[in-house]
Amino acid sequence: MPQQIIYALQFSGQAVPQNDQGTVLKATTHAPSSKITSVVKQGVDAQIQTVEGGVAQFSSTVEFLTDNTFTESGTITFGQGNSLRFGTVGQGAIGPSPEEGVSHGVVSWRLMKGTGVFENARGFITSNFTVGAEGEVTDNQFGVIYLM
Repeated sequence: MPQQIIYALQFSGQAVPQNDQGTVLKATTHAPSSKITSVVKQGVDAQIQTVEGGVAQFSSTVEFLTDNTFTESGTITFGQGNSLRFGTVGQGAIGPSPEEGVSHGVVSWRLMKGTGVFENARGFITSNFTVGAEGEVTDNQFGVIYLM
């Protein structure tokens, strides 16, 4: 019977243009082990706390289709030899945020391949992210993974 694993992590790092047009980016980020608390009372109060444990590493290539749409593929590594390879479901969307000089976007990924504990894994990951004027990335990911 498949085992379901969920994760929520906040990654931070950089997105760097890979061509003169700026239509291809290389994103490299990392996320420490963390504890996320969301309390629903009068709206939502949320906190992210770093806890002891490893660091997840993220690397991807982003290819813009238009100024506001893109596809993305890459790898997330969780510890030694445990990785997930992913690709975009449809296309991601990005546009200006209410914060000046910051873009805000969203994308969903399908798991394509896994290694280590993720061999034969299936599932999806969502990413809700911001990118600053200097390419600084904050990426909030939520994944639902099935170990087969």
